[in-house]
Amino acid sequence: MTIQRQTKQLEAIRQAFQVAERPLSIDELHQIGQTLVGSLGIRTVYRCVARLEAEGEVARVAIPGKSDRYELASVADVHHHHFHCTKCDRCFDVKGCPGGLSKLVPAGFQLQSHELTLVGLCHSCRV
Repeated sequence: MTIQRQTKQLEAIRQAFQVAERPLSIDELHQIGQTLVGSLGIRTVYRCVARLEAEGEVARVAIPGKSDRYELASVADVHHHHFHCTKCDRCFDVKGCPGGLSKLVPAGFQLQSHELTLVGLCHSCRV
């Protein structure tokens, strides 16, 4: 078993998730992380996120037609959906689930899971 170093860059990425409290893109992680560690490079962000994902600390959030976002695994473990703002390109957690989706499944099919992404304008972009 290899012991991984805990670096200030890795800690900056962890703090970025805590501060934002929403799914973040690599670019957003880079931007927030640079406020904490000025020398943080984009390649380092990719490596840190890959490590955190492999260790089960963060989970990938797929946004149709856009780059993936990432969120803390503790958030991902609770069933929820996402809202993607088409203007600022940010992603937000949506609590709850509409339910009743099994009635949309074709006859003879069995629903096992679902992903739902709402798309529109966030509060900041709407005003």
